Amino acid sequence: METRVVFQSEQNIDRNVMEEAGRLIRAGELVAFPTETVYGLGGDALNTASSAKIYQAKGRPSDNPLIIHICRFEDIYEICSQVPPQAGKLAQAFWPGPLTMILPKADRVPGETTGGLDTVAVRFPSHPVARAFIEAAGGFIAAPSANVSGKPSPTLAKYVLEDMNGKIPLIIDGGAVGIGVESTIIDLTGREPELLRPGYITREMLSEVLGRVEQDQTMMEAHPTGRPKAPGMRYRHYAPKGELTLVSGEAARVASYINEQCGLAKAEHRKTGVLCTQESLPLYQASVIDSVKSMGSRESQESIARELYRVLRECDDEGLEVIFAESFSDEGLGQAVMNRLLKAAGHRTVEV
Repeated sequence: METRVVFQSEQNIDRNVMEEAGRLIRAGELVAFPTETVYGLGGDALNTASSAKIYQAKGRPSDNPLIIHICRFEDIYEICSQVPPQAGKLAQAFWPGPLTMILPKADRVPGETTGGLDTVAVRFPSHPVARAFIEAAGGFIAAPSANVSGKPSPTLAKYVLEDMNGKIPLIIDGGAVGIGVESTIIDLTGREPELLRPGYITREMLSEVLGRVEQDQTMMEAHPTGRPKAPGMRYRHYAPKGELTLVSGEAARVASYINEQCGLAKAEHRKTGVLCTQESLPLYQASVIDSVKSMGSRESQESIARELYRVLRECDDEGLEVIFAESFSDEGLGQAVMNRLLKAAGHRTVEV
C-alpha cells in the first residue's frame, strides 16, 4: 500500500482532501490526522473491521480501549447510553479540547472499539483539521495515537510516516501539535469522578468544575493489573529503543550522577543521551555524553510537555543506547509529564 502525506493548514483546509479522507474512512480504511495533543490513527468507530485494523496497524492489544472522537457535542448522545450532568459541565468548560470522558456506551458502539468494555471513551478535539476530518468521515472516529504501540507518540507527521508507511493510505500533515501529550481521561461512570490519565486538563482544573475528583491509584504504578479502563493505563508506552532511566534529586547531584554513568557507558562504546532542562544544560559534560537535549525551561511545564515526545523520538533517530532524564514536579501538567516518563522508562528510576 502506498501512503500519501498531504499537508493541511489550520487556516486553509482543503475540502477535497477532507472528502477524500472521509471516503477512505467509509470504505473501512485508516487515516492519520493531527489533533491538538498528538497525531491520531483514525478509523470508523462504528465499524468493527476498522477497529481491528487499528489494533493491527499499531500492534496494540485488543483489550486496550480506543477513544471515539466527535465534532459536535450533541453527537455524544448517539454513542452514550447515559450522559450525566457532570459531562455537560465538563464539556462547557473544556470542549472542544484535550479532555476524554468515560461514559456508558450505547448499543451501536461495537465492543471491538471499546476493548470489550460496556463504557466508551469520548473526546471532542479542538484542532480545526481534526474537526473537519471527523465531520467529513461521518462524525465518529476511533483514534489512538498514530504510532506503533509502545513507541513515543508522534507530534510530527514525519514520525507517523516512520511508523505507518505502507500500512495506511493517507496521513494528513497539520504540522507540529500544540500540546504534545495525550488528552486527560476522566471516568464518569462510578460513584465519584475519577482521573484515569493525566494530561493538559489537570486534576485541579477538573475539581474546579466538579468538586471532588478521585485519582486512579494505579496511574503512576509500575505494574497495574486487570483490564485497562482507558488507553495507556496498563501497558508500557512512549518508550525509546534505548534504555531510559529517570533520575531525581538536587540538580547538581543529578547531573553528577548522570555524567558518571554516561562516562561508564561510553567506556563500553555505548551511545549516551540526556534529557534535561535549559537551566541544567551547562551541568552536563559533552566529553562523555553523545547528545544532550533540552526540553525547555523548568519554569514552563507546557514547553516540557510539548517537547517530550519529540526528544524521545530524536533519541531513536540518533541511535542512543543509554538515556537519562531528569525528573520533574508532579504538580499540575507535571503529573502528565511524569506519567509519560515513568512509562517510557518502564519505571526505571534512581534517586540521588
